[in-house]
Parts: sequence; C-alpha cells; structure tokens
Amino acid sequence: MKVTGFTFVRNAIKYDYPVVASIQSILPLCDEVVVSVGNSDDNTLELIQSIGSPKIRIIQTIWDDSLKEGGRVLAVETNKAFDAVGADADWAFYIQADEVVHEKGYDNIRAAMQQYRDDKRVEGLLFNYVHFYGSYDYVGDSRTWYKNEIRVVRNNKQIRSYNDAQGFRREGQKLLVKPVKAEIYHYGWVKDPALQAQKQNNSHHLYYGNNEQALQERLLTSEFDYGMVDSLALFKGAHPQVMQSRIAARNWQFERDISRKSFSFKDSLLYWIEQKTGKRLFDYRNYKILK
Repeated sequence: MKVTGFTFVRNAIKYDYPVVASIQSILPLCDEVVVSVGNSDDNTLELIQSIGSPKIRIIQTIWDDSLKEGGRVLAVETNKAFDAVGADADWAFYIQADEVVHEKGYDNIRAAMQQYRDDKRVEGLLFNYVHFYGSYDYVGDSRTWYKNEIRVVRNNKQIRSYNDAQGFRREGQKLLVKPVKAEIYHYGWVKDPALQAQKQNNSHHLYYGNNEQALQERLLTSEFDYGMVDSLALFKGAHPQVMQSRIAARNWQFERDISRKSFSFKDSLLYWIEQKTGKRLFDYRNYKILK
C-alpha cells in the first residue's frame, strides 16, 4: 500500500499558519507528501524546505488572484496538489495548513486504509474534528463548527476538491466514505488577535473580492474580537506532539466564561439535544457514509 499526502500553502509566515506541524503530522502515515507552495510575500518556500524530510516533494504554483468569489481558488490549489500525486499511490492524504492529525489516531488510520484498500466502494475516509478557538484551551462545541470531514481519498483523479476546499466530490456526487476513529485538530482560529484580523481580511478577499460592498462590510480595521462566539468548552485533552513547541511559545491570552451562550431558541434546543445525546440533528453532510 502506498499513501501520498498532499497540501497547499501560501504566505504561511505572514499569516502564522502552523503548516510545519500540519505536514509533520501526516509524514509518519505517508510514503511521500506533495506540498504545493504558492507565490508568497514571505519565506514560505524556505520554511517548507527547512522541514528537511526526504519524503517531501515541493511543487511551486502561481495562484489565480482573479478568483475572488466563494474561496474557489482554494479548491483550485488543492486540485493542483492532488494532481501531482503519482498514479502508484493507493490513497491520498489531504491536510490543510491549519490542521494537525493527532498521533493517537495513527494506528486506526493505517488500519482503515489497509482494510478498505481493495474495496473500491470506499472513496474516502471520514475524520472527527476538534476546532480550537481563541487560545489552545478552548474548543467550539456548537453547530457553527463541522464535526466531520473527508481527509483521505482514493487516488482517483475524477475526485475533485469541492467549493472552497473543505471537502471532495466525484463528478459532482458526494463521496462514499467510511468513518475512521481519528481526530484532526483545527487551529485556524488560534492566533494573536492582530494576526487573526490580517488573516481574516485576506480570507474575505478570497470570498468577497468581486463584491466591493460585501468586502468592505467585513474588513477588520483593528484586532480580531474573539468574544463574538456563540459557545465554547474547555479543552481537557492533550495536543499533538508536533504542536507542543508552538503552544509553549504562544504570546497571547484569551479567557471565556463557558457558561455564556449566545443562541437563538432553535439553536439552543438543538445544542441541548446534541449535548444530551451526542447526535447533531439536521446536520449538513457533504458525503455519504457506507453501511
């Protein structure tokens, strides 16, 4: 069985992405990792080169900055990296620059890839997500945050990144997937508030750049306000090993009274049901789980 990882990144230093940890977290599971490095305003290329793993194969790309609607350029760049995955790979392991696979799930991931390698019905593997917010001590626990997403796909180039690169589809159809008992930690909302504002403004240009009014309504002129969140919970677990040095070097604080909730009546009811039963009702799924 051959597994090739793939990811894309641009301006990782400028916007403080934990991309080194992201790549390091999938290296033990992959025979090769394709890293697509976009034209950057910083030393992102040198940062990726500094990882120093012989498994890493870097390709350089030029982003189409005219794609300024709905984050479509993110899917385009994902597909460039996926297309560089060699035909001899059975599985392709996708990771985004602000995601880290927890090593406690490694054995389950390997076992699932091996188990379903020859079962062509299975087009992908579905991971559990933990979304950090404000600091490394809090996680989002409301419906604002997606619970699951596909991160391992069969090496079939009919599979394409979907919309803004959150998930995948094959010829427009939802992929058939099997859940794997493994977690991906999402750190996209854990940054110094000033850097988070810069990163958000960059994202707004990718999503609303063709709509000047919508763009201007969203651009931030000061630090990002982490207080604008509906619900958080304290994180009681352990972070991935590859994140430890980054967490130790953090230089900002965020505190939140987790008893404070900001829900509509409907969302409050759905939140209560999920907390009591573990089931998220009426949840959107960009995949189909095989029985």
